[in-house]
Amino acid sequence: MTEHSFSQGWVEAGTALLPEMVALRRAIHAEPELGLMTPKTTAKAKAALAGLPLEIFEGPSTTGFIALLRGPANGRTVLLRGDMDALPLKEDTGLSFTSHEDGKMHACGHDTHVAMLAGAAKALCARRDRLAGSVMFMFQPGEEGHHGARFMLDDGLIDPLPDAAFALHVAPNLPSGMFGSRPGPLLAAADRIVLTVTGKGGHASQPHMAVDPIPIACEIVTALQSLVTRRIPAFDPVVITIARIASGTTNNVIPETAELEGTIRSFSQSSRALAHEGVHQIATHVATAHNAKASVEIIPGFPVTICDDDAVTLAKLTVQRLFGEAAWLSMPSPIMGAEDFSYVLQKVPGAMVMLGATPQGGDFKTCCGLHSNRMVLDEAVMARGVAMHCAIAEAFLSDGFDGSKEPTIP
Repeated sequence: MTEHSFSQGWVEAGTALLPEMVALRRAIHAEPELGLMTPKTTAKAKAALAGLPLEIFEGPSTTGFIALLRGPANGRTVLLRGDMDALPLKEDTGLSFTSHEDGKMHACGHDTHVAMLAGAAKALCARRDRLAGSVMFMFQPGEEGHHGARFMLDDGLIDPLPDAAFALHVAPNLPSGMFGSRPGPLLAAADRIVLTVTGKGGHASQPHMAVDPIPIACEIVTALQSLVTRRIPAFDPVVITIARIASGTTNNVIPETAELEGTIRSFSQSSRALAHEGVHQIATHVATAHNAKASVEIIPGFPVTICDDDAVTLAKLTVQRLFGEAAWLSMPSPIMGAEDFSYVLQKVPGAMVMLGATPQGGDFKTCCGLHSNRMVLDEAVMARGVAMHCAIAEAFLSDGFDGSKEPTIP
């Protein structure tokens, strides 16, 4: 990463834009939207970009869009991504800009991602003459299980593909202002399990005259945990969680069915396949052993989020140049959460980087984490996020991944 390729001033640009980003983030937070269609959020993002020298591209499947900034040189293209959708949670933070939409909340920080991406677009547009290529700003809905990135790819919005792609994700359980990532698997593949155990209903006082699906369902849950620890390699781990069991209508009736729903998380196709096979075997055979039946549906989710080695090194060097060595954390292990940015990283080398956002006065080890309806964030870290977006885009456009070969900064 040469001095020529790494222009100064991005930290100052991020700081100057912070008030605008806070206002945008809070406006989005107050009106959260779910799924692939987020028209209000899209309108707010576009309003923040109004007047900038950007080309806007949209597709039929989502309200997401690509804002393209063409630099004066016809060189490489780098993609920066921010997701826009919220979660189906009832907010309980007490914030002055709390959600106005009952049962919807920005509990994963996507409101900050949109604000940081809009801020980066504004900062990079102001310095367009210094760019050695083009920047694609990907404003994407439908990350929370709706495969929004895949739909935008299928709609051709990222065609031709960029040469690299980067995304930031805030993390309240990482010290505020610290960045972290790792080469290889960063986040897991996530599949959904839907099981139905069918027995025979009857009177609760005469279980021998019925086939009670509830203890069978409980036995399946326990057996699945043995599957994880006894049939899947410890160094290629899987997590299987049954998060919902539903059965019965009253206290004195044995129901006919019990429904179970959960998730499988994995870091490789081999362990993923072992888990899928094991879930089918255990559910059907445990049920058969008790004269019941079990139907099994496994709905494929996001693939593994795999970060390119050179992209992570470039991110590390960029952070260290901006904020010093202590601002970077080389994560020792991946996280069992999942991300649909994985669809982009299947096609383009790049990386997702976590940005610590522990709330002021909070302890990153114990504060409410992502997907909690009590989660709050340190908004000031958005200034660092903008600086990081801009600096890594400029560095990559200038030197590609050649800059990642530079030795660690002393």
